[in-house]
Amino acid sequence: MSIVKEVEQANTEAAHSYIDDLFETVQKRNPGEVEFHQAVKEVFLSLIPVLAQQPKYIEHAVLDRLVEPDRIISFRVPWTDDKGKVQVNRGFRVQFSNAIGPYKGGLRFHPSVNASIIKFLGFEQIFKNSLTGQAIGGGKGGSDFDPKGKSDLEIMRFCQSFMMELSKHIGPDTDVPAGDIGVGAREIGYMFGQYKKLVGAYEAGVLTGKGIGYGGSLGRKEATGYGAVYFVEEMMKSVGLGFNGSTVVVSGSGNVSIYAIEKAIQLGAKVVACSDSSGYIYHEAGINLDTLKRLKEVENRRCKDYVLEHPDAIYVEGCSGIWSIACDIALPCATQNEIDKASAELLVNNGVKAVGEGANMPSTLEAIDVFLDNKVLFAPAKAANAGGVSVSALEMAQNSARLSWTLEEVDTKLQQIMHNIYSASMKASETYGVPGNLVIGANIAGFVKVADAMIAQGV
Repeated sequence: MSIVKEVEQANTEAAHSYIDDLFETVQKRNPGEVEFHQAVKEVFLSLIPVLAQQPKYIEHAVLDRLVEPDRIISFRVPWTDDKGKVQVNRGFRVQFSNAIGPYKGGLRFHPSVNASIIKFLGFEQIFKNSLTGQAIGGGKGGSDFDPKGKSDLEIMRFCQSFMMELSKHIGPDTDVPAGDIGVGAREIGYMFGQYKKLVGAYEAGVLTGKGIGYGGSLGRKEATGYGAVYFVEEMMKSVGLGFNGSTVVVSGSGNVSIYAIEKAIQLGAKVVACSDSSGYIYHEAGINLDTLKRLKEVENRRCKDYVLEHPDAIYVEGCSGIWSIACDIALPCATQNEIDKASAELLVNNGVKAVGEGANMPSTLEAIDVFLDNKVLFAPAKAANAGGVSVSALEMAQNSARLSWTLEEVDTKLQQIMHNIYSASMKASETYGVPGNLVIGANIAGFVKVADAMIAQGV
């Protein structure tokens, strides 16, 4: 063996050893936080090639620092329901890294929210935000509050109480939250109104996802779903495939899902299924987007009501069965870990050609291995899901300049950003010896930019 080969092998072994030891430390320091462990493990395994070629990242303990948030804020959120009873929820904000810009990441209101969920989302956000090419760091927040079944006044009172504490930790140049599951334009509006009162100033850039009339950006609502489809189309185009003429299954029926469906249809696809937390609908003739939008965005109804207007469609209780439907393209846009190994194997056996993650970490590590082992084109969430935060950063830019761009301008910028993310991920995969592996490529491309900034800024 040549000296060069010996050095390369030694560096690879050192990288493996470093990763193993650090992951063990992460597990010990964060017991029981399985979602956070999963997110960290996926990134760690992807970074072995770059750590082997660039040992400076080990020497400067970049990953040791990145897995520890700059700060974790946990706080009580008391509010009064419509019956006059005091309710208490728990609020969170995790500020992971501001090496390349102010902390940036959504707020999630859902009963499942806990420290592990928020930390996994915040950790992912570091690399996702880096990939966008925008000057934004990584953070995340939320509460175990459930907006479902609550009146507008109850949601307003909760949001105002939540902002009473959150306002102490955010600002246009400090930390800029946005929406996520359970947090849409209504919730952002209530929080923005409360923030204005608390700080006594109109700081439009402190929150993104705002209404168009008070500093919001055209195209923000559509951005995550559209961005996921733009990325998958770019990925498929590289092998002569695309959405035109393809059969598509999209999980979820929220903001991301609806606009992924819309863009897929615009590109010539037939979307045959979508879901909510209760079950899924299968419409062989193709989902009627007008009906779905009205049910979900206007009337706030469940997916099962779709079949009342389209009797040729089928509704099935439970969500996991949606991945048994044969399709060319699968877009998981609902929530974390919705595709496990068994679901991935079903998709592969039914001939899926491409999978694009519209949600955050919707595939388990075992599921990802199934897709990669079977040569399925796979667009990881850090890359494919980055459209929303990209347009949030564009909203921040418009707020700073006190101007508004047209929908066409925003969409053109979004398409270019998603193209750039794909190109950067592919280039990184080739540079570090894993050509075509977008999981590794996206993680490395996102990591290197943040890591170099951390080294430049010192310990």
